[in-house]
Amino acid sequence: MATGTLPDAGQILNSLINSILLVDDELAVHYANPAAQQLLAQSARKLFGTPLPELLSYFSLNIGLMQESLQAGQGFTDNEVTLVIDGRSHILSLTAQRLPEGLILLEMAPMDNQRRLSQEQLQHAQQIAARDLVRGLAHEIKNPLGGLRGAAQLLTKALPDPALAEYTNVIIEQADRLRNLVDRLLGPQQPGMHVTESIHKVAERVVKLVSMELPENVTLVRDYDPSLPELAHDPDQIEQVLLNIVRNALQALGPEGGEIILRTRTAFQLTLHGVRYRLAARIDVEDNGPGIPSHLQDTLFYPMVSGREGGTGLGLSIARSLIDQHSGKIEFNSWPGHTEFSVFLPIKK
Repeated sequence: MATGTLPDAGQILNSLINSILLVDDELAVHYANPAAQQLLAQSARKLFGTPLPELLSYFSLNIGLMQESLQAGQGFTDNEVTLVIDGRSHILSLTAQRLPEGLILLEMAPMDNQRRLSQEQLQHAQQIAARDLVRGLAHEIKNPLGGLRGAAQLLTKALPDPALAEYTNVIIEQADRLRNLVDRLLGPQQPGMHVTESIHKVAERVVKLVSMELPENVTLVRDYDPSLPELAHDPDQIEQVLLNIVRNALQALGPEGGEIILRTRTAFQLTLHGVRYRLAARIDVEDNGPGIPSHLQDTLFYPMVSGREGGTGLGLSIARSLIDQHSGKIEFNSWPGHTEFSVFLPIKK
């Protein structure tokens, strides 16, 4: 009977599509398969002996918890580890296992696409639910407000002392303020007027407006792709979206200052709202501020959700609604020292 030889461990690890690392207790790399070398953008020779955290700009893995599990003779799994390499964020599922030789085997599987798809589906469902809730509440609020305002106007005319009108005017002003807030919660109800032109015209208007507000310790960098094709859009609505995102970045930097980058690129073969487009415009707003708190990230586009004291939390909710009307989408990535919002708009030809 013919017999064959089994492949050795190295051959098996080299053939895996998941990233495999062998590290010691200090996480210094002793082996990296080709998938790991590609992920970390380093050759095996350069990786050898280097602690894994030193290769990354950001690494969300709870190393202490992993080491506790391994010391107890147990495996360790984290289904959502974020690592940043050369400014690019990757979301991975990481499994760690102690080998008999004493080294730790780390297996990392990419979760970016699965997580993004899951997030988009969840956010779409949540947005519909939130919009329906807001519309119902708006109807219940605006009717009594109209009655309250009308009664205050009648009371103003019936007052024996005109000086007392100061108080009824407060009622009218506050009723108008609440009505305006409700209208903003509802967001734009009608699509705008679309023109086909360069998105850089809008970007430049935003730069001009924001430049008047920039403190001396904040730098606004423009990084435009001159080959980006023209696309159909409502300039006023896209200006509102970008202005809101850039101002959020400016406020996030705080008194320490920093850098904001406004970048445009061409995206290829992108699916937006279930439609596949050959080309799309990508507009990024990046800052090097403290990052968005993790507890806000899942609900960031909800109405009334804000990480800023005194903020209404309406800006991003309205921005998403406007981009939805353009058949586009907004995404963001954030970790300490980096936040990037990306707006995608289809280029229809």
